[in-house]
Amino acid sequence: MRKPIRLLLASGAVTAAMLAAVPPAQAAVVTFNSGHLDLVDIAYEAGELELGVHDEDNDVEYATDEVKIVVKRQAKVTVPNDPAFGFLGTPGASKVWILPEIQNTDLVWPGIAAEEVEAGTFTGDALTLNLQSVRGPGQLAIYTENAVGQPTVLADSGDGLPDTIALTAGDHLHANWAFDRAGTYCLTVRATGTLAATGQQVTSEAATLRVVVRA
Repeated sequence: MRKPIRLLLASGAVTAAMLAAVPPAQAAVVTFNSGHLDLVDIAYEAGELELGVHDEDNDVEYATDEVKIVVKRQAKVTVPNDPAFGFLGTPGASKVWILPEIQNTDLVWPGIAAEEVEAGTFTGDALTLNLQSVRGPGQLAIYTENAVGQPTVLADSGDGLPDTIALTAGDHLHANWAFDRAGTYCLTVRATGTLAATGQQVTSEAATLRVVVRA
């Protein structure tokens, strides 16, 4: 026997309500505590700058909310006893956790990549990466060291944000990422460039990366 239409409608309404009450499935989070990772991987597709995370070892791309970066206890070191490193804390005394510029296979080797951006797309092939905010128990500093071990600071949340890192289309940058306290950090970044053909400025959506520093 066929059900009356009002019962079918009621049944459909109940089913719809039940489906609406079910939260959307959450994307699985992949945890990395070692390996070569571009923590910021910049691409330009369909007229938009996009940011993600690139697992270089396995050539897999992730959205930033699909990954968690773990900084192991082995990354904890003493700030070099040199005043030039005062931005990290007290030279020779303070402790910091560093994901290093030079690869250590036991730790994440952090890169910033613009290899997916074709030369000539942006004026002067120039891009900027803005570190907009760092939320967590401490500060983040991103810096490189020259051949004699002297630092050049690229970004430092300890002296205020946002900070801007200059990049070139096609390049791949490695730097030290230093955290001065254990805990969970959320790092928010955007990329910007000016299109060579039109002079229009293009800015990516904000992307937030989660980093857990082990005590």
